[in-house]
Amino acid sequence: MTSLRGLKGRHLLTLLDYSPDEVKLILEVSRELKLRHYYGERVVPVHLGKTLMLIFEKPSTRTRVSLEVAAKQLGMNVVYASAHELQLGRGEPIKDTVRVLSRYVDCIAARVFAHESLEEMARYSSVPVINALSNKYHPLQALADALTLWETRGRLSKLKIAFVGDCSNNVATSLAVIGAKLGWEVRLVGPRDLHPGSKLVEMLVEDLRRTGAQIVITENLEEGVKGVDAVYTDVWVSMGFEHEAEKRRRVLEPYRVTMKVMELAGPDAVFMHCLPARRGEEVSDEVIESPRSVVWQQAENRLHTSKAVLALLVP
Repeated sequence: MTSLRGLKGRHLLTLLDYSPDEVKLILEVSRELKLRHYYGERVVPVHLGKTLMLIFEKPSTRTRVSLEVAAKQLGMNVVYASAHELQLGRGEPIKDTVRVLSRYVDCIAARVFAHESLEEMARYSSVPVINALSNKYHPLQALADALTLWETRGRLSKLKIAFVGDCSNNVATSLAVIGAKLGWEVRLVGPRDLHPGSKLVEMLVEDLRRTGAQIVITENLEEGVKGVDAVYTDVWVSMGFEHEAEKRRRVLEPYRVTMKVMELAGPDAVFMHCLPARRGEEVSDEVIESPRSVVWQQAENRLHTSKAVLALLVP
């Protein structure tokens, strides 16, 4: 297997903390493990007998199952608990819970409402903490997106990606981060009220300079999607924003991804979505079911990239 040195014991809260070469290493290992998977090597017992703890404050399909299967295919045991099943649900401080758990397990993956909860976990944990989604970042999804683009476009750099919709959400932000690491042109296309703050680009300045990547933020749908390699969208109302549902649907209505939008993008552009999708809202049923849709490949790649992250980070 590709060298696993260098990342052992690291947390993965956001890909901001990883260099371009480290991101590429994770993707190379992901691709290698996927090939081995298809050659019939479903179990690669590099962590035989070790244990992954999953803590989820929010519901999950792809993240939970991909992490659990990935861990088991690496030879790990898995313990799952919602926050309400732990003393966290009764007010035990995160730092107390994590200091105990990290004496029992070899890695903790947590899906949380507030990114600050992950930061506190990492501060007090003696084992790696992996972000399984927070309100700010979704690095595991971004890695699966990059692997999918590598497979479908044949390269990892010099890609043009348009994210259409709520450009301030965790998926859009993580796409911008990984794009900056890999030399992409990431276009964030949506209403001004849902653009990311200037801090995002400020955090990426050094990576943008080093890789030649660009972050373009625009309200113009036609200009934003023209000539891209992929059009990406996500639900308009993420978990935790239900109180803004009607307002969001109103301002995002012009940014629905339809076949007309895909035609504007060009004949070779693929359609991407992190799922779950609200068909007929952010994307038409026709688009998500079309041959241009690679959403199922993205979803599958959550398994292979999660396996690579665990293989590389767990000591």
